[in-house]
Amino acid sequence: MNNHAEDAAGPASEQGLPYLGVFGLMLGIFLATLDGQIVSTALPTVVGDLGGLDHLSWVVTAYLLVTAAATPVWGKLGDLYGRKGAYLSSVVVFLAGSVLCGLASDMAQLIAFRALQGLGAGGLMVGAISVMGVLVPERERGRVQSMIGIMLPVAFVGGPLLGGFLTDTLSWRWAFYVNVPVGLAAILAVGKGVRLRTERTGGRIDYPGAALLTAGILALTLLSSWGGTTYAWTSLPVAASAAVAIVSLGWFVRVERRAAEPVIPPRLFRSRTFTASQILSFLAGAVMLAVMSYLPQYMQFVQGASSTTGGMLLLPLMLGMLAAQLVSGRLMGRGGRDGSGSHPILGAAATFAGALLLLVLGPGTATAVASGLTLVIGAGVGLLTQSATLATMKSAEPRDMGAAAGTVTLARTIGGSLGVAALGAVYTSRMGDALAERLGSRAAERLAAGGELTPDLLRDAPPAVREAVREAVAQGLHGVLVGSAALAALALAAAWFLREPSPPRPEPSKGAPAARTGATGRRYGSPAP
Repeated sequence: MNNHAEDAAGPASEQGLPYLGVFGLMLGIFLATLDGQIVSTALPTVVGDLGGLDHLSWVVTAYLLVTAAATPVWGKLGDLYGRKGAYLSSVVVFLAGSVLCGLASDMAQLIAFRALQGLGAGGLMVGAISVMGVLVPERERGRVQSMIGIMLPVAFVGGPLLGGFLTDTLSWRWAFYVNVPVGLAAILAVGKGVRLRTERTGGRIDYPGAALLTAGILALTLLSSWGGTTYAWTSLPVAASAAVAIVSLGWFVRVERRAAEPVIPPRLFRSRTFTASQILSFLAGAVMLAVMSYLPQYMQFVQGASSTTGGMLLLPLMLGMLAAQLVSGRLMGRGGRDGSGSHPILGAAATFAGALLLLVLGPGTATAVASGLTLVIGAGVGLLTQSATLATMKSAEPRDMGAAAGTVTLARTIGGSLGVAALGAVYTSRMGDALAERLGSRAAERLAAGGELTPDLLRDAPPAVREAVREAVAQGLHGVLVGSAALAALALAAAWFLREPSPPRPEPSKGAPAARTGATGRRYGSPAP
């Protein structure tokens, strides 16, 4: 594997920055980021068109679940058989899933095609990062970071706007079709602009580990989605899900310790910083995806916003997240003890405060206030995700950089999948109870699961129904926010473990000043190889 990396990195260091290839790789990151943002504002209309509010969370969960399971496999495929080919293959699978999602005729098909889309998405981010790691010379990495800093705002801020615009003017199906031109541009740019000499290393994919990890994640997702809502906690389906999760994940750990090419090298978790970073990434992903999936429901059903306007109302959240990521990245990238150890603590505290602050949202909240209040939780989540990612890369040895990048992405994706499933179940349960209390159980069932609840249809409904739905959606969102606050409190506890103790200053060698190094032997702030 080291020979592979050296062989591929050599030409890059000599030829300078390959702009066309880097642009194509960043389009993959853009696709992975854009898809979640653009679909969120279309979900209320999707559910109203296809029916099945009780399956809403699975439109997001199926995508995230398969993405989580596929991420380490794509990374290993790239290591063993060529990073460029693995990246291009993941783009093709992602585009096929996107087209099929746009053609879905019912909720079951949409969920299945979202899973296929997630299979490709698992290779977009990790593939782009791994190719950049060997393609971009060390002296050019600052410039690449600036280019990414320009592209991500377009995805974070423009995604909800574009999703709402396409839903209002064309159809929610174009929220998926729009991926096609971007993906084709990425394929052409990488195909022409990336030149890597790849060699097969003779290793093999850890398929047993990947299968056990997938089974464990699926069982955990079902457990969090079913428990206490669809089934009682003491029921057979919930108990079976818990048993499968425990057995699969326990067996996965055992397999990884013995595998020649483990999906996730166990040695990474010997670092306290690395382990704490994965916990933070998991919790940040859970809060981020849950809030971003259900705030559009409030904006459209309670505030009466269109899909486009609903996306605009989430701009403070997106801008807060983006600004926190950029500022934290600059400060933590300077190296040394610049106070960066406080960033995850501040991020967790801001996320906790932001979730509690949003509990004031209700049917009577002014639209401008509802929009502005999302800024705090956005900034908190941005600090958390950036801190977790940078701390992960800082704590890993050079040989494990690819595995570390894949693991922190995996943790965030699993967190998002479980968070949307668990808090989505809370949302659906609280909303259904509120509707049943105001309108009766039969009417509540018809509205929630029968496909009669869309923002457009609600505007023409009788006043009593409109008020009942607005109150029910607000109560459902409150359940999501209370759960998010609890997750942020756990993140605050985990963040204390990321405080770096002052490293002992080594004796300076003759003629050379003492250097401050981290656990991996690299200077603080030095670029990852």
